[in-house]
Amino acid sequence: MPSPIICLVTGGGTHRALVSLIREAAVAGVDLIQIREPSLDDRALLTLTRDAIETVRQTAARVVVNDRLDIALAASASGVHLRGESFSAARLRPIVPPGFLIGRSVHDVDQAIAAAASGCDYLIFGTVFPSRNKLPGHPVAGLGHLSEIAMAVRIPVLAIGGISTENAVDAINAGAAGVAGIDLFRSRVPVTSTVSTLRRSFDT
Repeated sequence: MPSPIICLVTGGGTHRALVSLIREAAVAGVDLIQIREPSLDDRALLTLTRDAIETVRQTAARVVVNDRLDIALAASASGVHLRGESFSAARLRPIVPPGFLIGRSVHDVDQAIAAAASGCDYLIFGTVFPSRNKLPGHPVAGLGHLSEIAMAVRIPVLAIGGISTENAVDAINAGAAGVAGIDLFRSRVPVTSTVSTLRRSFDT
C-alpha cells in the first residue's frame, strides 16, 4: 500500500520565506506543493512558481499551481489545482502535456464523482476539522463525510482543513489517500520534524 501523500499548500509570506519553506518541505519528503497565492500579480506568481520548481528539482516533490493553468504551463509546473467552480478537467486535458496533474477541490459526493469522471488525478476535500483559515461558523465536514467521498471515487482524496500531526492519521484511517495543509507547516516546529511525525503516525 503506497505511503499517504503529504501536500503543502502555501499561504502567504515573502518570496524568500515561501521559497525557503518549499525547499524545506521538499527535502523533508513532502510529495506535493500547491502554490496558492491569490494576492500575487501574474509576474510575481510566475517567478515564485519557477523558483519553487527549481528549488525542488533534486527531490521527489511536485509543484502545482492553484487555479492558474496559464502560470502552471508557463512555468512548466507538474500540474494545476482547480477550484470547485473552475473548468472541467476534461476541457484541459487536450491542451496540457502528458503526465500533467489536474486536481480539484470538492465539498460533497456529487462534486467528487463529477470531478473524477472528468479526468482529475486527485481531489482535495474539506474542511475536515475546524480550521483557523476559515471564518467562524464555517461548516466542518468531519471524518464521516470524508470516508463517504473516499469510497465514492477511485482517485486519491486528500483531506484538508484543520489537519495536524495529531489528527492526520484519523483522516487516513477514514479513507483519505493523504493530507494537505497550510498551518500544518507554519508552526514553530521545523518542517522536517512535522513530516517525520506524520510519517511515523501513518506507519503505526
